[in-house]
Amino acid sequence: MATQVIMPKLSPTMEEGQLSRWLKKEGDKVSMGEPLAEIDTDKATMEMQALGNGVLRKILIQEGESAPLGQLIAIIGEPDEDISSISSAAPAKAAAPVTEKKEEPVEPKPAESAEAETHTSGNGRQVSAPPIPQPTTGRLIVSPLAARMAAESGIDLRSVNGSGPGGRIIKRDVEGLIGQQGSAAQPAVAMKQTHLRAVDSPAQKSAITAASAYRDEPASEMRRTIARRLVTSLGPVPHFFLTTEIEMDRAAEMRNGINALDPELNISVNDIIIKVAAAALWQHPQVNASFQDKVVRYYEHADVGVAVAIEEGLITPIIRAADQKSLSEIANEVRDLAGRARERKLKPEEYMGASFSISNLGMFGIDEFTAVINPPEGAILAIGAMSPKPVVRNDEVVVRQMMRVTMSCDHRVIDGATGAKFLQTFKKILENPLFLVV
Repeated sequence: MATQVIMPKLSPTMEEGQLSRWLKKEGDKVSMGEPLAEIDTDKATMEMQALGNGVLRKILIQEGESAPLGQLIAIIGEPDEDISSISSAAPAKAAAPVTEKKEEPVEPKPAESAEAETHTSGNGRQVSAPPIPQPTTGRLIVSPLAARMAAESGIDLRSVNGSGPGGRIIKRDVEGLIGQQGSAAQPAVAMKQTHLRAVDSPAQKSAITAASAYRDEPASEMRRTIARRLVTSLGPVPHFFLTTEIEMDRAAEMRNGINALDPELNISVNDIIIKVAAAALWQHPQVNASFQDKVVRYYEHADVGVAVAIEEGLITPIIRAADQKSLSEIANEVRDLAGRARERKLKPEEYMGASFSISNLGMFGIDEFTAVINPPEGAILAIGAMSPKPVVRNDEVVVRQMMRVTMSCDHRVIDGATGAKFLQTFKKILENPLFLVV
């Protein structure tokens, strides 16, 4: 009997999935429990396993396409089994809105007609992108977005070295070549624009300036999830913000001293901030809490989320029980989690369920900012850049390494005085990190 392959729920917050790539092609034998495809969820790329034995008879969702949970995406059956009744019941792709402007059709090359992806470029024409290569065919592995960008820019993907997992060509690989093309073609483009300005009539100028050129690209599952979660945070959650400035000289000295003793530890200032935040949360359990409708939940350990920027958006891997871990344990765990986050290889329990979060944009030269709380957490700490500034100490002007931090608080859980006392403790320990060993 044929097995219906449906879009599975691979993470607690997943509502739909995007087919990253099929690990089998139509006609391949499939065994139960064998990896069948890679699915892009809202936070990670995860393997989907086959739930039956047989042959992959029909693929209904192509790479780069999305489907809601429970939708039929493939059929596994015996080689001679009749699957017409199942495949005919599969939902059809949504039709384009009737108000959509018809585009000029472009006939794909014969070799690509069965699997080329078509999209609309900024000039209104449809462009056929190269098919998404399958690993079983020995061709290049390329993400859907990178394929579209390469097709629109006329880039031969065979000349591109992929920097993604398994050598996959991703967006940033193509962006670099597009930038090189843009600088090389600039004189010719300028000449063309000068010619157009000489012959355009006033009516043509009006039409050209009436609207800006643009292109639409499908939002990733992660970006759509971020958008939904932000709507449930900044609006419904009553934020207030507390800012303080911290002298970082002693923390920097401690970091340099530890790394001098053992360079392999490679402790960062951010690792120290995580440890200090966990110690302050242990002293202020009212901040290590979340609002749960009819109750306030207080967490027994400081599970600190650390915001990591990746290509598709932002993910927050968690250092569990950071209050009980040493600096070296935190440093090793942060490196491991951040690396797997960028490869979209985190498990749901590794990025869901933090009790408090830290977002550090200081490494990008940002002096001060406010961060949006990640529900249901009660607070998030925004870390600015550490830079030398003149300050007054003992009636003398001296230069110190100063850093501004801003805590966003959920007023349903944390009152102003409660948040202020937490920041006082955080500042005291960070300015005198020997408190960590007391």
